[in-house]
Amino acid sequence: MPLLFLTLLLFSLNTAFAQLRKIPAEVTNSFSDKYPGATSVEWKDKLTGFTANFSLKDSQYLATFSNKGAWESTEQKITEADLPDEVKNGFEKSKYADWDVKEVHRIELPGDQIQYRLEVGSGDIKRRNLSFSNEGRLLKDNLTI
Repeated sequence: MPLLFLTLLLFSLNTAFAQLRKIPAEVTNSFSDKYPGATSVEWKDKLTGFTANFSLKDSQYLATFSNKGAWESTEQKITEADLPDEVKNGFEKSKYADWDVKEVHRIELPGDQIQYRLEVGSGDIKRRNLSFSNEGRLLKDNLTI
């Protein structure tokens, strides 16, 4: 019983500590500089950095920043119809062409790079995340759980 109490106490203290950590000014300043018109901003601490969910011009985004405030990426959920033709062609030429597209994200990266992540599925169990370059080249093929 004392071990259970101690475990619960440590868990609650850890949770309280995680909620008390402030977002560094470097991070919030970097975010404000990059997205001055953002509204409904919600921050999450990811230990290795911070993510901000926010609205901008009637769209939802997720931006990632390092602990020191360096912008790392911004994602936006889009429709399959919004994919560039090159990415659609790249998917159609992949071995997953007959799988269903479940979700599509446009990812902006440093250096003016754009990538697209397609979550695809076959049946109820098989799911993969496919990352494509702007030119339609398959960059990553990851199993999702």
